[in-house]
Amino acid sequence: MRKILVTGADGFVGKNLVAELKNQGHEKLYLFSRGNSSEDLVKFTKDCDFVFHLAGVNRPQNESEFMEGNQGLTSHLLQCLVKNENNATVLMTSSIQAEKDNPYGQSKKAGEDELFAYAKETGADAFVYRLPNLFGKWSKPNYNTVVATYCHNVARNIDIQVNNPAALLELAYIDDVMEEFLRALQGTPTISEKYCVIPVTHKVELGELAKRIKSFKDSRTTLAVPAMSNELTKKLYSTYLSFLPEDRFSYDLKMNVDRRGSFTEFLRTPDRGQVSVNISKPGITKGNHWHHTKNEKFLVVSGNGLIRFRNIDSERIIEYYVTGDKLQVVDIPTGYTHSIVNVGDTELVTIMWVNESFDPNKPDTIFLEV
Repeated sequence: MRKILVTGADGFVGKNLVAELKNQGHEKLYLFSRGNSSEDLVKFTKDCDFVFHLAGVNRPQNESEFMEGNQGLTSHLLQCLVKNENNATVLMTSSIQAEKDNPYGQSKKAGEDELFAYAKETGADAFVYRLPNLFGKWSKPNYNTVVATYCHNVARNIDIQVNNPAALLELAYIDDVMEEFLRALQGTPTISEKYCVIPVTHKVELGELAKRIKSFKDSRTTLAVPAMSNELTKKLYSTYLSFLPEDRFSYDLKMNVDRRGSFTEFLRTPDRGQVSVNISKPGITKGNHWHHTKNEKFLVVSGNGLIRFRNIDSERIIEYYVTGDKLQVVDIPTGYTHSIVNVGDTELVTIMWVNESFDPNKPDTIFLEV
């Protein structure tokens, strides 16, 4: 296994990287962060054979700290490697801001120049990533990215500002960054001309980003599952959930309760139907209806039940015994009236999937006893 030095190890990218390096079995990790001394850096650079240089400054109190925290630290790191005669590969995270003429961009560009000069002088490999806006778990609101700020605020019912809804953002998800960094660790980074790049990024307008994140909060009420087929939505939703306050992981569902038991909708999707939980008391029969197009799947997870079918043009009854002791899915075909009976002594708990979310204007449910 490699001997890896990670600067900025306690930051957003560093925390994700260290976790993944450990997942990959790398045990010899030298972690450098604000709590470490210059002497620690000298010691770490004696033994490492790969450096992830993630440390830097992006929101200082004084503009002078940009150069010190970006170019200055990079210079010191490289001097330590040279002093220790260590030609370790160095991967440095820069920013797309390095293309711009502002104090932050200038400091990142100066750090890049330091690393390229080091590589030319020593023959060591140097990988410079000009990263777009990053998002994902463990990012910090009002610091790392607007995604973190929006997720944090929406999850806490705090208003968010969208100054320019049409502003186009390029985003990279932290797990995609980690996959690329692991490729670089193996010596196969994704290179475009002089710089290394994250091959998977997403572009979205600021207004749409805000709308999508707000919809995640609303989904607890609407029960609508975000469209996970959209890669950006899937990654944003995972990020949003990581920002939930620890006392708000759970939420109540509306239970429709009567003497027979209860029926509770769990999830709704725009194209994959909905999932509900049906609870029947002993001796209770539910159903006795059929559908033209709507179809269902029943899964008994607790108790003992009997699902009965009859083709509406026949008198013959078909029966399926179901039990939570042996999980078995029963399809409910169209054109068959059907019912489910609790034949046990305990509550019958059934997970029910239907291929379309319920529409009261088009219920497609016709009463007919089995």
